[in-house]
Amino acid sequence: MKDFKKQKWAPWALSGLILVVLIAIWTIATLPEEAAVNVDPEYAALVGQAASTGSKTPLPTPGDVGEKLWGHISDPFYDRGTNDKGIGIQLGYSIFRVLVGFGLAALVAIPLGFVIGMSPLLYKALDPFIQILKPVSPLAWMPLALYTIQDSDTSAIFVIFICSIWPMLVNTAFGVAGVRRDWLNVAKTLEVSSLRTAFQVILPAAAPTIMTGMRISVGIAWLVIVAAEMLVGGTGIGYFVWNEWNNLSIANIISAILFIGLIGMLLDTLLARMAKLVSYKE
Repeated sequence: MKDFKKQKWAPWALSGLILVVLIAIWTIATLPEEAAVNVDPEYAALVGQAASTGSKTPLPTPGDVGEKLWGHISDPFYDRGTNDKGIGIQLGYSIFRVLVGFGLAALVAIPLGFVIGMSPLLYKALDPFIQILKPVSPLAWMPLALYTIQDSDTSAIFVIFICSIWPMLVNTAFGVAGVRRDWLNVAKTLEVSSLRTAFQVILPAAAPTIMTGMRISVGIAWLVIVAAEMLVGGTGIGYFVWNEWNNLSIANIISAILFIGLIGMLLDTLLARMAKLVSYKE
């Protein structure tokens, strides 16, 4: 029992040690140091005061970032105008856009992938179109979306939709096409209807692969929303990062990066737990 507990907590202890080492390196790297070099005034104005004082790096210290993080956590939902909203509000807008775009993509990709996977002819016919559209950067769709939709929020949701649909579509088709023929033959022998076969045989068998596609899609969606919001502006964590860059607040940018990573990890963990519920062992 003791050995089990030691093994259970060992990864957490190692992670904590790595975090301490990284913070120590960060602290040492950002210690101020007077340097006898001339700093370009334009560069100093761009990156902030750290460069003008001759420090090793213009990056803020862990203490500076910790102070900003505490400020964001202590009052995450304040609203003082267009360019001054709490981190909670900004993350809320981004999460809402991701969930809407991701949900719409799931509504389209899973049924369509199901149909493609059950029809080898349709699979081969649509595969060239999927392979051409799949590698297109989602941000390449943004100008077209802004021109046709003429609404920044809807355009951002469309970008999430278009980047989320392909992993789910491909994985669903692959999972459905890979269902064991023995199971389908048994269903035919028992004269099970096509609809019942789809829901009670094919869907449970393909569910783990479908969930894998959903995990990939939500990761891509959360990755893309930051860049999309930088382009469309207004609200969202991407706009927050861009706005803080314009304000030369590197500490706030690093704080936002940490929040982006935490939310991405939570979304992936949620779908990973859902994937375990539909997994099966032979």
